[in-house]
Amino acid sequence: MKQPDETEASASFSFDDTPLARELADLSARRRALDTTNVELSGRTRILTVSNQKGGVGKTTTAVNIAAALVDRGARVLVIDLDPQGNASTALGVPHTAETPSVYDVLIDEFPLADIVQVSPESPKLLCAPSTIHLAGAEIELVSQVAREHRLRTALEEYLPNAEAHIDFVLIDCPPSLGLLTINAFTAANELLIPIQCEYYALEGLSQLLGTVRMIQKHLNPRLHLSTIILTMYDGRTRLAQQVAEEVRQHFPKEVLSTVIPRSVRVSEAPSFGQTVIAYDGQSAGAVAYREAAVEIIRRDSASNEGGA
Repeated sequence: MKQPDETEASASFSFDDTPLARELADLSARRRALDTTNVELSGRTRILTVSNQKGGVGKTTTAVNIAAALVDRGARVLVIDLDPQGNASTALGVPHTAETPSVYDVLIDEFPLADIVQVSPESPKLLCAPSTIHLAGAEIELVSQVAREHRLRTALEEYLPNAEAHIDFVLIDCPPSLGLLTINAFTAANELLIPIQCEYYALEGLSQLLGTVRMIQKHLNPRLHLSTIILTMYDGRTRLAQQVAEEVRQHFPKEVLSTVIPRSVRVSEAPSFGQTVIAYDGQSAGAVAYREAAVEIIRRDSASNEGGA
């Protein structure tokens, strides 16, 4: 029996048949689909709190990249950095040294929000209310304040009607805890967006978070509802990631976005350059996923979200 020579063997191998080629082809198709996708903004202001008390789930990464992806779709977006670490401010290229007027001044000294909002160098439509290290002490200082749970909500209610231009989305990045800063975010928002990491213990602590949300709904903000869950750090090659995704979808079939955010080097690198992944490498797999997620979030706008400013 004749053995195929090297020329015949190489001819029978096609790069198009490899997993990498299929992945690249899929990514190209998704980019083309995004380029031809049209979505319309509702004209209302949607206020979303991005929260998960479990750390390391991609909460801040999701907040800033969803914001940038919404701006990419024509929205005007305000990101409120309520995390004392200030990572959202860093990712948006906004100064947040100790001397910078910040969310701390709004919550503690009742500064107008307009006095601290900065424009991100990434886009004139991307705004940020920065965090500074002073915010670390705000939890304690808020305890003795009048209307301590409503400070952020009051500031937003004063700011939004008088903003220079209409704000389509407000995204509030919370610290990984359930203290007074997070309660302020819950009280100010209409919607809750929860990033969930596709790894072991993904749902750990979620029941406590949702219990807090129910208390907020009952006593402070009946408008708040869980509207969106986004699966992050997804690695389709592992059975664990697939199982976690299936489990979350079973528990929250309506809330989970179809789009999953993959593990991505580009997403991890972008903050070190003071950028979102949309600006850093808008054609990368991570950027495409966040752009798809933004389209889903815009399309999900419905009567259930009424009550926005």
